[in-house]
Amino acid sequence: MREKVALQALKASDWHLEGSFDYFYSQPQVSVTNSRHLEDLYSRYKERDADMIMVEGTSQFCNDLLVDPQDIVMLVISWHMKAATMCEFTRQEFIDGLQSIGVDSIEKLREKLPSLRAEIKDDHKFREIYNFAFAWAREKGQKSLPLETAIGMWRLLFAERHWPLIDHWCQFLQVRHNKAISRDTWSQLLEFVKTIDPELSNYDEEGAWPYLIDEFVEYLTENGCVQRNK
Repeated sequence: MREKVALQALKASDWHLEGSFDYFYSQPQVSVTNSRHLEDLYSRYKERDADMIMVEGTSQFCNDLLVDPQDIVMLVISWHMKAATMCEFTRQEFIDGLQSIGVDSIEKLREKLPSLRAEIKDDHKFREIYNFAFAWAREKGQKSLPLETAIGMWRLLFAERHWPLIDHWCQFLQVRHNKAISRDTWSQLLEFVKTIDPELSNYDEEGAWPYLIDEFVEYLTENGCVQRNK
């Protein structure tokens, strides 16, 4: 099958190798998953009395993968599955997600873990995963994230991106804010991290940052965490 697809790509590009790569990657990729295997895998983890994978099944899923449930790779897998809620998967989320990853067994998924974990290092994917994480970690029916949940998610995400101010941010929230986190604050923090250097040398007090981020900058300055040149 792979040889046939490669031959089609070469022919379509008039036998130019570089063009054949462009053609190949522009085509829908051939699925390498077996639907029966995926159904069996889903059945292994779903609740006995409900068509859903819940906390117990998710825990077993993690055990089989040999990963901690709090490993960031589980967030990446949940993002691929478009899961609506942490530690829960519908049949469609689970099966479609594994198909999108291109695996149909625990062994194959385990082999993919290093590449899935590495997706966090890609700026575009990190932004998508970061934005996905807000709704995924939210309690059902709530618009905001509980503060402790948000702090846990930020520590998980920024541990991979090495933002030097993450400890100060979490401490500031616990000392000064102590409230749930809105989606706007969640989104704007990523912009702050991506655009403002850790010494705040390019921070503009007249910029359109949310009030909470302005307060954070004041907190950093007041506590001598950074030295800003006025």
